[in-house]
Amino acid sequence: MNIKIKNHLLYYRGYKLKCSIGKSGIKRNKKEGDSATPKGIFNLGTLYYRKDRIKLPKCKINKKIIKKNMGWCDDIRSIKYNQEIKFPFKYSAERLYRKNKNYDIFINIKYNFNPTIKKRGSAIFLHISNKKYKPTKGCVAILKKDFLKIIPKINKNTKISIN
Repeated sequence: MNIKIKNHLLYYRGYKLKCSIGKSGIKRNKKEGDSATPKGIFNLGTLYYRKDRIKLPKCKINKKIIKKNMGWCDDIRSIKYNQEIKFPFKYSAERLYRKNKNYDIFINIKYNFNPTIKKRGSAIFLHISNKKYKPTKGCVAILKKDFLKIIPKINKNTKISIN
C-alpha cells in the first residue's frame, strides 16, 4: 500500500493527515534549490532518528541513529551529491543533527536516486512539521504524533505517491 500525498494531505492505511510540502508546490521537473516537492511515485529509504529525542515504535524498514557529524550533500560539485555524508565535509551539505526538531525523525524519499542526476534536487525527506505546517524546501512534513502512528505500518515495499 502506498502513501499518497494530495492537496496538502497524506493518506495511508485509513489515516488522513495534514502535511506541508515545498513552498513552490509540486513539480514534475524539480531542480536543486527550487523549493518544490517532486511529483511521482518513489521508494522509501532508511528511517533516521534522534535516539535522545525519539522513542521509536516497532519499525519494519531499515533505521539509523542520527549522530552529530551526519549530513546530506546538496552540492552538485560533489560525487556525494544527494547522499548521506559525514562532517567535516568540503562541499555544501545539510546537517541532520539539528537544534530544531524537524529532523528528529525522517525517512529518505528515494527521489533522484540510482542514477543521481546533478541539479535535479537532493535531500527529499518525509520529516516532522511544526504545528503551523510551514512550507518546506521540497520535502513532505507531518506532525511528530502522526509520524509515530504510521511508522509501524510502513515496510520495505511501501512507496510514496506525490501528486
